[in-house]
Amino acid sequence: MTMRNQPTARQVRLGSELRKLREAAGRTAKEVAALLGSSSAHMSQIEAGSSAISEERLRRLAAHCACTDEKLIHALVAMATDRTGGWWDEYRGVLPQVNLDVAEAEHHAASLREVVITYVPGLLQTPDYARAVFSYMRPELPESELAPRIEHRIRRRSVIEGDNPTPYETIVHEFALRVRVADRRTSLQQLRSILDEIEQGHAAVRVIPADQDGFAGAGASMVYADGPVPQLDTGLRDAPTGVVFIDAVAQLQKLRTLLHRVEDASLDPVASRDFIHRLAKEL
Repeated sequence: MTMRNQPTARQVRLGSELRKLREAAGRTAKEVAALLGSSSAHMSQIEAGSSAISEERLRRLAAHCACTDEKLIHALVAMATDRTGGWWDEYRGVLPQVNLDVAEAEHHAASLREVVITYVPGLLQTPDYARAVFSYMRPELPESELAPRIEHRIRRRSVIEGDNPTPYETIVHEFALRVRVADRRTSLQQLRSILDEIEQGHAAVRVIPADQDGFAGAGASMVYADGPVPQLDTGLRDAPTGVVFIDAVAQLQKLRTLLHRVEDASLDPVASRDFIHRLAKEL
């Protein structure tokens, strides 16, 4: 099969999960490759996401590794055989690969939970707000690069606003709602847009007040994407080098624990909606 020069995060994740199946069975790549009638080099490429795997081979691999979890196998087969592209593919070669990977992860999530401390969540940003955020990058981006970033960010909203919306809950710190990334008009427009998303049922928003005692979660920003089965949950966190995708069991458990702690520090959805209303009136 043709080698992929730049596998997507989803393709890398599939390979990672197949490696986990093999390692859990105590088999080497060479052993599994022999059982599949392949080579150890090809097996390594599959596990790296650089080469595809057919449904037939995937099911044989699962059988050889004594995996009897049919829901997991079905989910892995869906990942391996999905050849349909998404709207984000239009930006391939235009935006960094990680931008496309984030949109794809959101598209395939069963539900999305997010924590943001410093900025309004990307899925809720207005065009003017997004422009202000991207315009702050150094060196400054030319309009030819700025425009597609803004467009891509706004199109990501389709995951919560489309015909089959993904359940989305976000916890936002008061600071993110108050900071003016541009001007008063942009901030007011942004708050009203969030309220509109709440009223339409596109987002469940919880606010952490600035005067909340005992909140030490300033570094808690994250996205938790629930997979079709728990083993395929994914965490996304910002890092100096870009977004990091997390799939290790122990790390995912830490993210879930952090989510619960941050939720405990936030207002309930109704109180949060009223809180945002008051902020809008103050502007």
